[in-house]
Amino acid sequence: MVQRFEGRVAVITGGSSGIGLATARRLASEGAKVVIGDISAEAGKAAADEVGGLFVQADVTDADQVEALFQTTVDTFGSVDVAFNNAGISPPEDDSILTTGIDAWEKVQKVNLTSVYLCCKAVLPHMQRQGKGSIINTASFVAVMGAATSQISYTASKGGVLAMSRELGVQFARENIRVNALCPGPVNTPLLKELFAKDPERAARRLVHVPVGRFAEPEEIAGAVAFLASDDASFITASQFLVDGGISGAYVTPL
Repeated sequence: MVQRFEGRVAVITGGSSGIGLATARRLASEGAKVVIGDISAEAGKAAADEVGGLFVQADVTDADQVEALFQTTVDTFGSVDVAFNNAGISPPEDDSILTTGIDAWEKVQKVNLTSVYLCCKAVLPHMQRQGKGSIINTASFVAVMGAATSQISYTASKGGVLAMSRELGVQFARENIRVNALCPGPVNTPLLKELFAKDPERAARRLVHVPVGRFAEPEEIAGAVAFLASDDASFITASQFLVDGGISGAYVTPL
């Protein structure tokens, strides 16, 4: 495989499973030194060991731990060239605005949106000193669409990630720092499997709206992250990068 990331260092939050783990494998296969930031010590260390990287335990909602994640990366490897701010949750109690409580709302905002704010705030000074960097923040296709099967807190948090990424991409463009929002469609991850196993009807209702007729595999999203992180995407910043199987472009899907 082409070694686009030889000599570069990538930090991935939520890197112990799903999209994060697939991305760790992809970037490592292209030569990157990978740092896994995750709240789970066991899973995070296993992921880092698998890709020959470094594990730093971090609660991404804690500003001090986020600062330590990026500082440890720089202290160990000398730079942080790619920040994939990917950690997130989608709890079952997040549903219609009429039934979702304030505790669920605040928890989702903290993990999905505030964590991205903290990660960007912590990594940007390092990238400014280097004079370069690529930040990819995980938003979602729901940030650009509405759904009658609502997860109101999740949708709002991802909309916030998209807007913040766009603004940072514009603000830091002339410092050679690119910031993009990755907007995946539904992905075949443990999180999605668990959600839909409990409600097959809900899964079927969503799948019918995907023109390609299936959910994405984590490796397909990882390929998009690798592109955005690489010099192949050197003129792409402040973008909403949709990898959604055509959902956002569809009116009626094929039978």
